[in-house]
Formats: sequence, structure tokens, C-alpha cells
Amino acid sequence: MFFYTGGLFAQQSSIHLLNQRLGRGVNIGNMFEAPEEGAWGNSFRDDYFSKIAGLGFDHVRIPIRWDTPSRTGQAAPYMINPTFLNRIQEVVDMALANGLMVIINMHHHDALFVSPVDEKEKFLAQWAQIAAHFESYPETLLFEVLNEPHAALTPRLWNVFFADALTVIRQTNPTRGVLMGTSEFGGVSGIAHLDPPKDSNIIVTVHFYSPFTFTHQGAEWVGEHTDEWLGTAWHDLVYEREALVQELESVADFSKRENIPIHMGEFGAYGKADMESRVRWTNFLSRYFDSVGYSWAYWEWSAGFGIYDPSTDTFKDRLVSALLHDPLDEPRNAYPSTLYLSNFATGSDGWNLINQQGAAGTLLTESNGLRVRITQGGNENWHSQLSRHGFDLKQGKLYRVSFTAQAQAPTTLTHYMGESLSPYRAYSGYQGFQVSETEREFAYIFKMLSADDVNARMVLDLGQKETSLWFKSMKLEQLDFLVSSIPLEPVEKIYAYPNPVEGKLYLEGVLRGTSGKLITPNGQLLVELDLDPQMPTINMAGYPAGLYFLQLTTATSSQILRIIKK
Repeated sequence: MFFYTGGLFAQQSSIHLLNQRLGRGVNIGNMFEAPEEGAWGNSFRDDYFSKIAGLGFDHVRIPIRWDTPSRTGQAAPYMINPTFLNRIQEVVDMALANGLMVIINMHHHDALFVSPVDEKEKFLAQWAQIAAHFESYPETLLFEVLNEPHAALTPRLWNVFFADALTVIRQTNPTRGVLMGTSEFGGVSGIAHLDPPKDSNIIVTVHFYSPFTFTHQGAEWVGEHTDEWLGTAWHDLVYEREALVQELESVADFSKRENIPIHMGEFGAYGKADMESRVRWTNFLSRYFDSVGYSWAYWEWSAGFGIYDPSTDTFKDRLVSALLHDPLDEPRNAYPSTLYLSNFATGSDGWNLINQQGAAGTLLTESNGLRVRITQGGNENWHSQLSRHGFDLKQGKLYRVSFTAQAQAPTTLTHYMGESLSPYRAYSGYQGFQVSETEREFAYIFKMLSADDVNARMVLDLGQKETSLWFKSMKLEQLDFLVSSIPLEPVEKIYAYPNPVEGKLYLEGVLRGTSGKLITPNGQLLVELDLDPQMPTINMAGYPAGLYFLQLTTATSSQILRIIKK
């Protein structure tokens, strides 16, 4: 369906086998990465690891905030508090005693993200102490150097900092498995910038929370605007699965090219999303990661995303089953109706390039689409925006946005549908894509939760690096599951083929006097037809791809056929 089969790697090594043993895990989140243990109201309990092992998980990831004044001295030699280090050892020992593999990391090193050069000495000193403390531990304990590097710890700097930290770790732990996260908050986009050192015991770890408007709806720590996403569902549509797999393709490409195994270190949906959607999304990604040979750790155990409720000592059984037991059902179908398809044959089709804050670029119309040439990158992607206004979005409707593009060199861009006027809200959330030298289609799905907007805009933020991008097509479709406004009757007398259809649609069983109406899913009449029983055909070639209804009427009966236009 969407899954790869067979090995992803050119060569299986001991680190690949270790990653396979990591298998399925869960994050012990909001506990030891709090400023003080228990500060976030989600305290660790000694029985947690026996419960986790009993469910069938293979490992735990333990996020740890090392850099607080009570835990690490803030002046050289930056000594880690022995009491805290022993506490972490105690927790690691409990996990190992329950047969679980363990990943410990460095979480929320906020000063490092603000002033990486100034904080580097302390960062390396901390890892020297952690590595030395655990040097005698078995290979079932792994180190993750840093959670979600970002801000001033740029992609270029992160490659250097990781290599230097690895050198420190290797002085006492020459063969231990070490995980390297990605820059830009640990997500998929950072994989394009990753330059891992030559070391045979590295695993790359990636976090995945797409679509963010679904997984983080109502997430207070992200911002008040996340309340606007409340009610976002994940339907398990073919298109939704395709969008997730498409976004993850760069991870698979990297793993194959570098022969480095992948650990999906965080994925999960916040508890304010509806449970049905959480189960569907979690089940799909768990089975997908299994199928491509990635180890994974769900975020998280017992807080807002959790699968266990400590207040009632009960599991959220449906999420547990989705993670560990449930097979993958067939995806649901939806029927697209094309609302906009770009036509660059005679011009830019209403698209404009806006440069701000010192960014510069040009927009050209070429035979195969639009070419955007960024000649001066800005500090933010939105400093060069390719946009078009005039899209009519209806509250409660589900939309699919797609575009076909390629770039002179790998380029990260942001795509969204949003307001044309201040405050310029993004109805779709901000969708990041990695565009390469190879032309391909990119797509995402969103539900319009805001009020109707007859003048919404489609936006691509392009402007942080000098490059050229080519856009062959832009498309907006409305997705419908069923059409409730048209009463459907069983098809008994008249048959249509081929269906789905590209050109001519042939009808069988048409009687003299039969008339037809071709109708869109929202009830719009496209054309009325008087059908010739000797040659009953309908030319569908001029209609956009999507779902249509053909209403056939005689003097005594009426029936409706669903027609899919390819």
C-alpha cells in the first residue's frame, strides 16, 4: 500500500541490529526534563517500568534536563551534582532490571540554544561526566547527545557540536550506541542539513508530529492560536497517509544513502484531539515505522499525550493497542473536486512574488510553469513570499493542497493557506517541505475551522537562501466522503464504464427519452444531457478530476450514478 518491503540498508551492521532490538519504546516524558523532579505534576513511580515492560515495549527514552543550577555547576569545571547523577543511575538501573533498553538524553539545554559558543565548554564537560559515569554499562544503554537543537545552534553548528561531543564520549565509551538528532527542532526538515561523523555506532533520531494542527491542537505551551485548531480530525484517508509517507521520504533516502539506522524518537497526538483520530494516526505511523525497520518511542507515557493515567492507574487501551497490537486497516477514500488548477501557459495566473526585509528575487513565467529566482536570501523564509489571492474556503470543509516543484539545490520552503489581511492567520497551519533537484508532487490536507473566507490566499515562503525554484503546477481540491444533498438509489438499469474515466464515458441500458444531469458533490448543475440510446456517451475530458454524480431520468424512474473523473 504505502510501505516499503525488504531491507532499507545497503549493509546490516551491529548498530542496525542494536536499533532493531530497540524496537518499540515510550518516552518517560515531563518527569526528569522538568526543572526539578515533580515540578510539572508528573512524577516518576517505581512501578512504571514493570508496567511498560508488561505491555510489551522494548525500550524507554528518558528525557533529562541536566543544565540547572541545582544539577550542574555553572562555572568551570561544571560538576554535575552527584545526588542527581545517582538518581538518574537509579532510574536507569530500574529500567534495565525490567528488561528494557534505555536511551538517556540531554533535554532543554536552553542556554546552549541561545549562546552555543559560550556554552560549549559546559556542554562537553557534562557529556564527559555522564559518559564516564556509565562507561561500564551494557550496550542496552544508549546516549542521545541533545534533544531538538535549534535557534542559534544552527544546522552547521550542530554538526560540529555533535562531532565534538561524540569525541568526548568515545574517550570512555568507544562502541556505545549514540543517537544524533536533527537540527531545526529535531524534525524531518533537519535531515537535509545533517552531516554525521564517520562512526559505526551512530543512530539518527527524528521527531514527527505532522500534521501539527492535528497533533498540537489546543497545546497551551505552543500558543493561544492552537485553540483555533481544536476539532481537527485525522480520518485515515489515502491522501492523509500519502502526505505523511511523502514527508518522511527524505528520512528513508538519508538512511539508505548513509547506511545509518533511524529511531523515531518522538511522535504522538495531544489529548485534546478526539480519541478516534488519535488511534487512527498512531496506528498508521506505528505500523509504518515497523514496516521500514525504524525503532520508535511514542511521546509519551503519562501526561498530555500519554497512554497511562496515573490518577486512575488505568491504561488508555485503545492507544496501547494502536501502538503495539492492531494491524493496519485499509485507508478510507475521499472524492476530490478541483477548485483551482494553475494555468501558466499565458502568464503567472495571478501569482506574485513579494520580497521584504532585504530579500530579493524575481518571478518568471516559463513554458513549464513558474520560476522563482532568489538572489538575496532574508533572515526568515517569509521574507520572500510567492502568493495568490482569491480562494473561496468554506468553514467545515476538508481541502487538499498540492504543488509540483523542484529546486536548483535542496531547499526548505513553507506552504500554507491563510488570510489575505492582518493578522494573516494560517488556516492550514504551516507545512514544511524539502524540495530537491528532482521534480515531484508535494501535498497536505487541512480542515477549514475558521469562518468562510472568499479571498483566502495560498502562500509559499521561500526566502532564506539564494536559489532557483520551479513550480509546474498548483492545485486546491475539496475532499468529500459522501454527498448528503442528493438521494442515491441503487443502480439497477443503467451502467457506466469505464469508471473511473478520463475521456468518454459509455452508458449501457439507456432508453429513448432518457435525460441526464451532471452534478458536482456540492449540488452544482454542470450540464443537462439528452442521451441518444444508439450512442449514449458523455465526454468527461474537459472536467477536472474528482467526484461527480450523473442523475438519469426517464418518464417512470430516476437513478444516480457516482462517476470518478481521473
